[in-house]
Amino acid sequence: MLTGQEIELDGDLMAIIESLYQEVVLKKELKHTYKDMKQEIENIVAQMPEEDRNTYLVESLFLNSVIYENQMIDAFIKRLKKKVK
Repeated sequence: MLTGQEIELDGDLMAIIESLYQEVVLKKELKHTYKDMKQEIENIVAQMPEEDRNTYLVESLFLNSVIYENQMIDAFIKRLKKKVK
């Protein structure tokens, strides 16, 4: 990471996300910007071997698809609840 913190690449996307949170969000006391986070992510990705980049891209897309699906289900349930009232 730009802060010098090392991240073990073991296929665990949540470990990278936690490291980003610790190093960018908490160390800047919640005063980080979109640019700060983007630069740190770009730095991490630039250091990864291609195989790891592919692994983490798949993990990231999977995680985001699950989050998206949950948001869509939540919105659907909220619409149903409004119709029931």
